[in-house]
Amino acid sequence: MGFWLAEKRIGQQSSFIQRFDPRFWTINFPRPMMASVVTTAANALRVDAVFYNSDDLAGLIWESEDRLDHPLLAYETERDYAQLQWEFHWRSSGIMPLDAINGPTLTIEGRDAAGNPKSWYVRLWNYASGTPTDARISIEFSKIDGGFLLPGEADPVFPEDIDRLFISIIPPDYDGQGTRYATPKIGWVEMSAIRTDGRGAVLEIGDIMVPENGLSMATAYDDSFNQTPERLLRMTRALGYRGAINHYLGMSHYFRLETLGDGLYVSLSAPQAGEEFAAINQPAAVWHRDLVARAETMGFSVILSLSYELFDAHCWNDWKQRAENGDPALTGWQPPSTLLSPANGNAMNYLQAVARAFTAIARDAGAGIRFQVGEPWWWIMPDKRICLYDAAASAVFGANAVSIASIDGPKTAAQNAMLDQAGAILAQSTADLLDAVKAEAGATPVESLLLAYLPTILDEEAPEARRANLPIGWASPAFDILQLEDYDWVIAGDRSATRRGIALAADQLGYPVERQQYFTGFVLQAADRFIWSNMVQAVEDARARGTPGIFVWALPQVARDGFTYFQEKDDDVNAFDDVRFPIAIGQGASVSPGFSTNIVTTISGHEKRNSDWADARLEFDVGPGVRSEEELRILIAFFRARRGAAKAFRFRDPYDHSSRDMVGEPAPTDQHLGKGDGQQTAFKLVKNYGGPVEEAQQRRITRPDPDTLEIAIDGQLESNWSLGPAGMIAFDTPPAEDSDITAGFLFDVPVRFASDQLHVNHATFLAGDIPEVLLLEVREPS
Repeated sequence: MGFWLAEKRIGQQSSFIQRFDPRFWTINFPRPMMASVVTTAANALRVDAVFYNSDDLAGLIWESEDRLDHPLLAYETERDYAQLQWEFHWRSSGIMPLDAINGPTLTIEGRDAAGNPKSWYVRLWNYASGTPTDARISIEFSKIDGGFLLPGEADPVFPEDIDRLFISIIPPDYDGQGTRYATPKIGWVEMSAIRTDGRGAVLEIGDIMVPENGLSMATAYDDSFNQTPERLLRMTRALGYRGAINHYLGMSHYFRLETLGDGLYVSLSAPQAGEEFAAINQPAAVWHRDLVARAETMGFSVILSLSYELFDAHCWNDWKQRAENGDPALTGWQPPSTLLSPANGNAMNYLQAVARAFTAIARDAGAGIRFQVGEPWWWIMPDKRICLYDAAASAVFGANAVSIASIDGPKTAAQNAMLDQAGAILAQSTADLLDAVKAEAGATPVESLLLAYLPTILDEEAPEARRANLPIGWASPAFDILQLEDYDWVIAGDRSATRRGIALAADQLGYPVERQQYFTGFVLQAADRFIWSNMVQAVEDARARGTPGIFVWALPQVARDGFTYFQEKDDDVNAFDDVRFPIAIGQGASVSPGFSTNIVTTISGHEKRNSDWADARLEFDVGPGVRSEEELRILIAFFRARRGAAKAFRFRDPYDHSSRDMVGEPAPTDQHLGKGDGQQTAFKLVKNYGGPVEEAQQRRITRPDPDTLEIAIDGQLESNWSLGPAGMIAFDTPPAEDSDITAGFLFDVPVRFASDQLHVNHATFLAGDIPEVLLLEVREPS
């Protein structure tokens, strides 16, 4: 395994695009309106929009700096638009026309000639030929003026320092007053025949293709609604992901809305002209049709993921799960989402209608139907109140309803009975949802998947929560695939919890590993980039379990942090043979530790030194230790078995192979591995050189001698641990907060032969000519 958090291209493959390539435009807008952008040709795009208020405004945006693509795939930053000509064909319907007072305006954001921030407002109609809804627009950035009436109100644009272009899209009777429409307004814009010429007409863009890495990608509409599906699929394929794309339909952007009083609520009213579905808005329908069709063409299959989560502000009040005192179930997102009650028939009918709409889109595109019920559960508040008490649920529980003040701890027989009944209600609701999908799919086969979030469901402090949230009604064959995620444990590095949780869930529901899939981790904030290494380790653990489908969650975070994963392959040989060099070299070998340091001498004679390596790389010459013909024959045989330099192996450094000093007898308190925090279970073996732990040069130990390894916590010998790959110690339970974890061991160095040739002359060897046999230390993933 290997990964890289790339920050920019460093010599990787690139190509060129025309500036204003349709794939890289975005759309944005304030709630509650909705809009989407898709590409319709290599030089064309389409925007669909739905307006609820008379002051709704969407912006079609081109950024001079690519802030959304993976760094290895981003287009170059170019803010100079001088001498650039831009032409396109504009068609629109249901939006303000080009010739109106508030008609589509090109806002240019940048700086003036003096470097002061400035925006120019360019009326597109001033540069159009044709009608207000069907026109050819031609812009020369060195000659363009802001202002409504030209030349009287001309505000010349300074074209050499532009950050962003923003084309406004508003309803035809826009008045800025925010008046609610009796029925939503539907509109669209098409830009085609997009063409640029002159200086800066083309931009360099990353054109890498990471080899297939054996992983699949997860996406979410709420995270990517503003981008074109073609852009997202380009990234996914280029970064090596194949097979399925698990696409979360989201909770805040797909729905249609209707007015009740001052509020807007999710709607199942009959579609009006320009709409296809009762449950989902037209921009979302257009966007998802484009996603599914393009994914099919590229060899991807889209898993449609629908959860019980819904944007709180637009959810009918009686649909919400509620705590015993009536508090609605609210997530920690801002603004919050809520959870639909599995006992509420109207809420579940709505969810089924949403599922049917997206199923119809996939079916009509000729795609296979893969439908995931994503994290269905009875919500548990941060203070551990479980939300089983909405009116519909209370009616179903009837006389069996009892108070559960906290989900933590043991429960009475009556409380457990209520939790079991809650689980049955939840399982029935997911079964009904799948029935709706299958009914809509018709003759098209349906693969059903269940996604369960284990850290909440299997909370050790709440052992009875699984009665409600991992019900036996989900047991195989209720679903075709059981999908499991555990990112709280991944973030904490608690591999033991993952191992136990997955085993428990699989055992309770009866899904063998070949019918499981795994979602690894989640890096919410860019500041938490350290989590990627935990996620990669979780991927390797899932591979070791034999899990056939492994997903990275999710594409926006992959792009933001430059996460680049590659599966290291060794063709027809293994990279490492876990055998030790067979000759007892002893003091006959020589060793050369080496660092890589760049030294720059300034004009004043001072030096600046930069150490490129955190640890030394060792080189051994074992030739002087070969003392007999028998050992020479052993060396040649061992060399051939390793295929020269192809395979690495263990070598016991005669000068440094112990945690105690260099060659001493090890003790479990020799080396400090870290501090416990009550969550982390995985610790790397290390050896520290040169002083106290805080100042030491630290060396990773990836090949300890298992028979000599001892682990201690606060000086007390421990046994509740296991040795994993690359010298990783995994505790069965997390060490207590602020505890000292230490280890003692003997160890080997992973090495390979430095050359594919071994030069030995038998006659000169007998005459005392010692062959040079070089071994190089191998850097192993850690």
